This record gives sequence, C-alpha cells and structure tokens, in this order.
Amino acid sequence: MKEKGNLKKSIVVGFLNAIFNAFLVIALYVVLNAIIENSVSTMTAWTAFIIMVVSIAGKIITQYFSQLQRTHAGYFMVAGKRISIGQKLKSVPMGYFNQNSLGQITAIETTILNDVESAVPVVLVTTLGGFLNSFVFALFILGFDWRMGVVTLLGIAIFLIVTSAMEKKSREGVPARQEAQAALVETVLETIQGMSVVKAFDLDNNLDKKVDRAIEESFQKNEKLEKAMTPYVAMQQLVLYVFSIALMFCAIAFYLNGTMEITNSLIMVICSFMVYEQLKVAGSCVANMRIAEHSIDKANKIDDVPTMNEGGRDIVPKTTEIKFENVEFAYGKKKILDHVSITIPEKKLTAIVGPSGAGKSTLCSLIARFWDVDKGAVLVGGVNVKDYSLNSLMGNISMVFQNVYLFADTIENNIKFGRTEATHEEVVEAAKRACCHEFIMALPDGYDTMIGEGGASLSGGEKQRISIARALIKDAAIVIFDEATANVDPENEDRLQKAIEELTKDKTVIMIAHRLKTVRNAEKILVLNDGKIVQEGRHDELIKEAGIYADFVNSRKEAIGWKLGKQ
Repeated sequence: MKEKGNLKKSIVVGFLNAIFNAFLVIALYVVLNAIIENSVSTMTAWTAFIIMVVSIAGKIITQYFSQLQRTHAGYFMVAGKRISIGQKLKSVPMGYFNQNSLGQITAIETTILNDVESAVPVVLVTTLGGFLNSFVFALFILGFDWRMGVVTLLGIAIFLIVTSAMEKKSREGVPARQEAQAALVETVLETIQGMSVVKAFDLDNNLDKKVDRAIEESFQKNEKLEKAMTPYVAMQQLVLYVFSIALMFCAIAFYLNGTMEITNSLIMVICSFMVYEQLKVAGSCVANMRIAEHSIDKANKIDDVPTMNEGGRDIVPKTTEIKFENVEFAYGKKKILDHVSITIPEKKLTAIVGPSGAGKSTLCSLIARFWDVDKGAVLVGGVNVKDYSLNSLMGNISMVFQNVYLFADTIENNIKFGRTEATHEEVVEAAKRACCHEFIMALPDGYDTMIGEGGASLSGGEKQRISIARALIKDAAIVIFDEATANVDPENEDRLQKAIEELTKDKTVIMIAHRLKTVRNAEKILVLNDGKIVQEGRHDELIKEAGIYADFVNSRKEAIGWKLGKQ
C-alpha cells in the first residue's frame, strides 16, 4: 500500500513536471512577441530568463522526485513480494514442491519479478506522464486557439485508439513469451544442478539439445511478440507525426487567412514539435505494460497455493513424548501411512527401520509438520502439532537429513544456522561432538573457510557431519536423524555413534537408519512395512521374533528388494 502511494506521488509530480515543461513555451512567447512588436527591452530579457529558470529548475526537481519515488516503489514493492513468497513457501505443504518444479519458483523470484521491478514503475509513470504532458500542452494550446486545441486533442484520441488495439494484441502474445522465459530458466537450472549426472552418463548432446530448444523457444516467442507489436508502434508514430504536421499546417494557414496573429502562429509551429514528444515514448511502453501485468499475475498465483492451517500458538511442551493416534497419510492417491498408532518415549532413542518406501521419512516429516495428516493426529507433549505455531514447533525440533544442504558461507556460519547467537567456542564444541573438528582445522581458513553453495566443495561425509553439528548446536529437545550415518566412513561412524548415544540422556532422538550398530541400543525400534507398524520393541526382543527385523539381522545384509534406508 505504501508503494502504491509512492507511485501516485510520482504521477502527481510528473504532472507538475509537464506544467513546468510548458513554461518554456511561455518564455518563447514573451521573446517572440517582443521581437515582432519591436519592443525588446531589458525587462523582456529578464522576464524570459526568469520563466526559463523556473521551468528548468522545476523540471529538474520534479524529475528527480518522480524518478526517486518510482524507483523506490519498484524495488521495495518487488522486495516485499519476494519476502512474501518466501514466507508463503514456509507454510505450504512439502507436496507443493513435488508438484511444482524448482525452476518455476526460481523463474518467478528472478526473471518474472525482475520484469516487474524494472518495468512497472517506469512503464506506469512514463505512460501516464506522457499522456499528462500531452494533455497539459493540449490545454495550453486551447488557451491560445480553440481550433488548434481541437486538432491536438483529435491526435491524442486517435493515438489512444491505436494504443488500445496494440494493448489487445499484446495480451495474446505476452503469456506465451512469459511461459517460454520461465521454461528457459527451469531448463538452465536443471542443467546446472544435474551436471554431475550429465558428465557421468555422457548426456552432453541430449542436454545441449534441450537447452537449445528452450533458448530457441524463448527467442521465437520474444520475436513473435516484437513482430506483432511493430505495426502498431509504427502506426502510433505515424499518427503523431501526421498530427504534428497538421498542427504546423493549420498554424500557417490560419495566419495566412488572417485569423491568427503571427506570434501565436509561430508559437503553434513550435508546439507542433513538442506536444506529442512525450506521447511517443509512452506509446512504446504499452506492450511492456502488458508484460508487467502478466508478470504480476504470475507472481500472485503463488498466493493461491493452499497453506497448512496457521492458527497455532506459541507453546512450550511440558514433555517431548510423541504420539501418533490412528494416523493416515497419502501422497495423492498413494497411501503411505495406514492407521499408525505409536508412542515415541521422551528422552530416549527410538529407531525406525523398514523397506524402502515403507513411510519412514514421511513419519518423521509429519512430526515436523512438513505435511498435515489426512486422518488422526500427531501429538508432541500431548498437544496436536496443528495447535503449535510453526516457529514454536520447529524450535523444539532439529532435523538431520541424508541429503544435506549447506549455504555458500563460512563453515562456522553454516553450523550456527540453527542458533545464530552461538559463540565460537560452542561451535567448536558441537563440531567436536559431530566428529568434524579435525577436518575443519585442516582446511586453509579453518572455521572461516568459505564453502560453495550446497556444500559443493566438501565430501558427502563432511557435509553430513557439519549438518549434525548444526543440529547439535541448536540444542532442540527433539532430534530427528534421517540416515545420519549414511555418508560417514566407518572410522568416524564409531565416534559419531557415541555422540548420538550421549544425546539420549536429555533428548528425544528419532533415527532412521540402515546399519545394525546404529539401532541395536535404541530404547525402542519401530519396524515399518507398507505404511504400517509391523513390529515394535527393543533389539533383544525383536531378534527373537520371526519377521523383517530378525531377517535383516540374521542375514547381515540388506534383504532383497529393500534396505533399511530413506524411502
């Protein structure tokens, strides 16, 4: 709302700029009239000079404030929208990211909003400013001679008719152009992210063709839009040139037939060169206005994405016991969890094992409310997770994923991501517990070493341990490890295992794991299969039962067709 006010101010100031621009004609009139009447004096020069100074100073000041207001509006309007989208994406179900590619979201946050940022304020102010400038000149000309004023207004009217047709034509081509732009961003992003796969499987030619097609499609849509607009732009220019000539012709004709004084005739000839000048610029912006409008509509589509119920409140749970009460959950039509009822004890280690696709990661994600259950309830400390505000719920949970993402920042800042106010000593202590202190100190700048986006400069095991350190320093009451030791070498796994076991003294730890040594000391082991809890108990109990868990332990290897890993 504030930025709309800035745009309105910019338009008002633009109107004042048009008035000051018209003062130039008044100064010329004073000089011409004095010359023709042979009454030139010092007073004439000073009068014209003062009017010129007022005109120039007024134009400079109004142009400065108009540009300042529109630039501020453009940048802050788009900045606010980007922040709004970021906040929105925090509250949508994780399933949204499965159905909508990262490329589309990236295109909105970059290319599409860049169009809005650069085009909307300039196009809006330039277009309206051009019409206002011509309108002010038309009023000025009406004051001199109503006949000339009518010709001027007729030119503006015909120009508007052509512009309206141009706007309708642009409405047809702009959506396709925007879709092609978004597809290009998506393809380029996919190519960069999948470069390792491309190299490994020698898919360079196939991917090059896909990128080339996206570039060609974007080129064709942009070219098609430009070709469609060119005749209308030419028509706009033609109309304005024809009426400029008409004004000049009328001014001379009216003088020759004795119905217009020589001074007024000369001023009208001068005005014929000035009256439509700003309108020419405004007309060329109409197609860009349609692009900007479609960009805004595209960005606003994210607002229509359904969010999870955000009516929660800040809650400090009395306990960290977790309960699933008859929970059902499905991805679309595929049921993942089917009538699951379990209790995860407080301040103990609970391990979750089962075949790939059994629902292990989904079970953990429902605790953190990445999705909402279809039926039943998930309780933390006896309170439904839906009753928590998102911040208060996640304040009690730390998660370590198998696929670790690190930010393009220092190692220390990546570890401190969960608690930015942590001291360096606390960071080092967390790193030692996560078995990553030694390799960090071996790096050129130690904890100040910059790592590439996504942690590209580190190995999988190193990223995993930094991720664990990040979870440790957050010091949340509930810690969820999704295959925490999957990418850790055997030597460090033993040390890491000891650190994880220490957490059970005062944390509620949930671990998805695929190695026996990781889960054998768990207080409770949950065996998941086909979305149901098929076994539950301690290692010593489950090993004696016929079933999935015993088969795994006795075989000492993964069962055929599945592994105790992330689904």
